[in-house]
Amino acid sequence: MQYIRVQSIENEYFKGMHRLLGTIFPPEEVLAFELWKDPIQDPDIHVYVAVHNGEVVGATEYRYYPELRVAMTDFTIIGAMELGVGRFLYVEREKDLLRLQQQSGSASMGMFAEIYNPQSITGFAFGDVPAMHPVVRREVLSHIGYRKLDLRYVHPSWDHEGKAVTELDLGFRPADEDTESIHAALVVKFLRQYYAALPNKPKEWTEMVSGLESRDRVELLPL
Repeated sequence: MQYIRVQSIENEYFKGMHRLLGTIFPPEEVLAFELWKDPIQDPDIHVYVAVHNGEVVGATEYRYYPELRVAMTDFTIIGAMELGVGRFLYVEREKDLLRLQQQSGSASMGMFAEIYNPQSITGFAFGDVPAMHPVVRREVLSHIGYRKLDLRYVHPSWDHEGKAVTELDLGFRPADEDTESIHAALVVKFLRQYYAALPNKPKEWTEMVSGLESRDRVELLPL
């Protein structure tokens, strides 16, 4: 299996990756094909595909913020079972994130991820791949160390319509296993930077961020 970076919508593997995204996630969570043109060329956005026998069987997108000393997993998708795709993506991503830390002369405090809450989801499609079911994914993320932030999370929809998406928790995997909370100011800085690309933000998101600004720390709870 190959771990290949995709930095253009003209890349031979981009179409397969985008198709896979559309089969796993609901429409409001998937950026339209043509809207990928500019962001995928951003050197700070790392999009990699797992290629097996010439076909895209998985993909992951992530970024590292050296000034904040945190990373973010945008998505991880598995499109085929019994190939070890999930483990392959995890190992290769960890290697690359370590490289990014060394390159920037920083040490990561942890990694954010938006995690679906199965109890909030109705009629969720996951591309007929059992490994992508929200319950399974949540347990896997818990197993590798993710916890959820103690807040009612909402994020702007990626379809640029400014809708409030409320079916997820904001998770964080601390580098130090004993970490029980993180600074609220860090969460605010991260969210403002991460969602700077979306001009239309729902009032629920603005209210959530304002609430975080009035807090000192945010507890990390079990998933």
